[in-house]
Amino acid sequence: MAEVKNKQVVLKDYVTGFLKESDLDLVENTITLKLPEGSNEILLKNLYLSCDPFMRNLMSDIGILEKFLPYAPGSPLFGYGVAKVLESGHPDYKKGDLVWGFTKWEEYSLVPSSRILFKIEHTDVPLSYYTGILGMPGMTAYAGFFEVGLPKKGEKVFVSAASGAVGQLVGQFAKLTGCYVVGSAGSKDKVDLLKNKFGFDDAFNYKEEPDLDAALKRYFPEGIDIYFENVGGKTLDAVLLNMRVHGRIVVCGMISQYNRAQPEGLVEYVVPKIKEEKIVYVEDIAEGLENGPAALVGLFNGRNVGKQVLVLARE
Repeated sequence: MAEVKNKQVVLKDYVTGFLKESDLDLVENTITLKLPEGSNEILLKNLYLSCDPFMRNLMSDIGILEKFLPYAPGSPLFGYGVAKVLESGHPDYKKGDLVWGFTKWEEYSLVPSSRILFKIEHTDVPLSYYTGILGMPGMTAYAGFFEVGLPKKGEKVFVSAASGAVGQLVGQFAKLTGCYVVGSAGSKDKVDLLKNKFGFDDAFNYKEEPDLDAALKRYFPEGIDIYFENVGGKTLDAVLLNMRVHGRIVVCGMISQYNRAQPEGLVEYVVPKIKEEKIVYVEDIAEGLENGPAALVGLFNGRNVGKQVLVLARE
């Protein structure tokens, strides 16, 4: 079979300081759309790529995340994504299957079968949701809030970075559980989104609060039962002064549920509520691999509203 062109986003060199678009490069290579003889790998056409903050940690020459090796300069980025199987050397997958797992930031990828986390069965919701609400951010929100936070009806919940991919879900899970929930965000538009679209009881712009301790006492005069921690720093310092006895702080990170073959609890809980419109999800869509660097950098300056998704192809 003839070779085809394969655009890729590669890391130019290890990054220090803030990530810039110039740290990444769009290159064009070629790939043969046929498995090597005897291979048990999977040939994928990448459809939707997830832009995630943890990817910045892989751009340093030290391994900050135990789960992943750092990116190699000159090689494509990799992360979570939705893809279509073009050819499979593994019995669990066949041509035409839609899958979610680890793939490279390129149009076509040849990956080990171990990189595929699960086959997508629910195709009656947008496929892009598997980069967010039904993917890693959704699992983070679900496992963090329910399995670590252990919420009870009537408890007081505070969510930082509340309009992001994880925070917007935590707030809605809290409301569905019968909790009082307040979120913080970094702009008026995001605060409006929290109150008017996601159903938070209240929200505030942390940039307009010179005294975060006083702000939290205003919204939580009796203290905070559950804090879903997405930011650290001064916000965490203020929260610690306002936690109730037996309160729980959920530190957002890589929770054990990620490695399950099928995240059943999340899917069974969330998919019906999406269909019933009891949960809404906001995505920030960037089109085309060439816009990948800008989309990824935008995560770190608040440019995105909701889950940042990079669309390569829709089928």
